[in-house]
Amino acid sequence: MTSTTYHPSSAASTGGRLDVIVIGAGQAGLAVAWHLAQLGRRFLILDAGPEIGHTWRSRWDSLTLFTPAEYDALPGMPFPAPAGSYPTKDQVADYLAAYAARFELPVLLNAAVTRLSRERDHFSVRTGQGILTAQQVIFATGPFQRPVVPALARQLSTSVVQLHSSQYRNPLDLPSGRVLVVGAGNSGLQIAGELASTRDVHVAVGTSPKTVPQRILGRDLFWWLTRLGVLTKPPTSRLARRFRARGGDLVIGSHPKELRRAGVRMRPRLVGGEGRTVRFADQSTCEVDGVLWATGYRPDYSWIDIPSLCGSDGQIVHRRGVTDVPGLYVLGQPWQHTRGSALLGFVKDDASWLARVATARARDLDEARASAC
Repeated sequence: MTSTTYHPSSAASTGGRLDVIVIGAGQAGLAVAWHLAQLGRRFLILDAGPEIGHTWRSRWDSLTLFTPAEYDALPGMPFPAPAGSYPTKDQVADYLAAYAARFELPVLLNAAVTRLSRERDHFSVRTGQGILTAQQVIFATGPFQRPVVPALARQLSTSVVQLHSSQYRNPLDLPSGRVLVVGAGNSGLQIAGELASTRDVHVAVGTSPKTVPQRILGRDLFWWLTRLGVLTKPPTSRLARRFRARGGDLVIGSHPKELRRAGVRMRPRLVGGEGRTVRFADQSTCEVDGVLWATGYRPDYSWIDIPSLCGSDGQIVHRRGVTDVPGLYVLGQPWQHTRGSALLGFVKDDASWLARVATARARDLDEARASAC
């Protein structure tokens, strides 16, 4: 099922300028769009992909959510899977597409934003399909933008197959023999476990995030997290500060002890390599046939032509999604307001708040302009 598509020419025919442009048609973008529609705003969602849910469909074949289906709903529409089941990545993609279609959310696909600039009283958004203007812009592109591969990857022989986790689909993508997985987060350990049944797998562990089981005392982890209020704690809370000091992420279900029993060898941090040989922090070495880089992502806002929007870390500077640039907002970032801010099924609270704030500020501005006239 495909979503309604809104073309730039349609905007021009109704006066050209939109109230809001939402960049990104993932869970954050669709959630805030639902609220904008309830508030009567004229808006358009832009997405770089050829279809809604494309980012989810592009992830590895066996990926499933950690959150049971009953916790995965966006506002106004339950997730269509039995409670207690863990949706696949394709089920998530199907849900997002069906959601946009059901509520007739205006989405322009194949519309990667190449430049965003602030004009006198509006924003100009350039895409491959034309230039759009709006009073307000909401970034909803999420945290996974530019894959990171360490420079030492270039030290390895071209005969070593190297993939970032974003490129991995299934074990056939990597050679038989010995594979090194670099990174011990959720993606790295899940993929290592999948590879272990057919390959000699080693995992290079830089930092060890806290590992928790999927089920505790017969209940799913998210049953406990929601009832204990962990997912709704703001980043300034004592619990959140302690949690973030330990890395801020949880590895769910993939315990290193279980991987060791499956034959996976845990190694220290990767520090170097030459040819087909990799070297670890304890100075041990091994020969590899393939490397899977589960080394995360960095933000990429190089297309934004607005000075001082981003901090020294490359992230957009904001307070609960509100930036210092009037009319510019961000949604779906980790710890934007709570631990659940970037999660499907939990982003709706931030989306509701931000849509209301943006709408109120726009109305205040309109009233001020009217008074000035």
